[in-house]
Amino acid sequence: MNRTILTKLHLAFAAFMFPAMLMFLTTGALYTWGNKGEWRERTELTQLSQPYAQQSDADLRDAAIAALAANGLPEPSGGISLSGEGAGQTLAWTGARSEVSVAASDDPMVAEVTVKEATFHRWLVQLHKAKGSTVFKLYATLLAATLFLLVLSGVVMGLQAKPLRKLTIGSGVAGLAAFVGFVLLG
Repeated sequence: MNRTILTKLHLAFAAFMFPAMLMFLTTGALYTWGNKGEWRERTELTQLSQPYAQQSDADLRDAAIAALAANGLPEPSGGISLSGEGAGQTLAWTGARSEVSVAASDDPMVAEVTVKEATFHRWLVQLHKAKGSTVFKLYATLLAATLFLLVLSGVVMGLQAKPLRKLTIGSGVAGLAAFVGFVLLG
């Protein structure tokens, strides 16, 4: 491929995906050191029309949606999971901007609904952890493919330029050795 075209494609993809790369790099680096952002958490008690043990999955979901709406939060972007049975059943619904859980309380006619709202940093961390919508997951997959193509095109350009060939090969070998070493130490 013509190096001029390859260079222009390399530049265009890098510039287009830079905001996403910056978000993933920043949240990943901070997460590595334990900075995951914060949740604003509220727990509410919700009156039930029948005992908690008799609530259907749809009833628990409705209680979760009502609590989110009361707090002005969107439905979580992830899936709903149920664990346990009867009075021990809990609903957990995770997402990027909000999360909600529904569990039994000491009173069988009352459910305990916990709503969590992500701070901006936590929201970005949740996106990084694939807790966002399908559209964002597709965007993140595009980013991964773009990063691969950027590295690949950089290596190809380095191998094509005779003055850069030794540097490219040497850096590649050193990078492979470093990767193996860090994995073994990890």
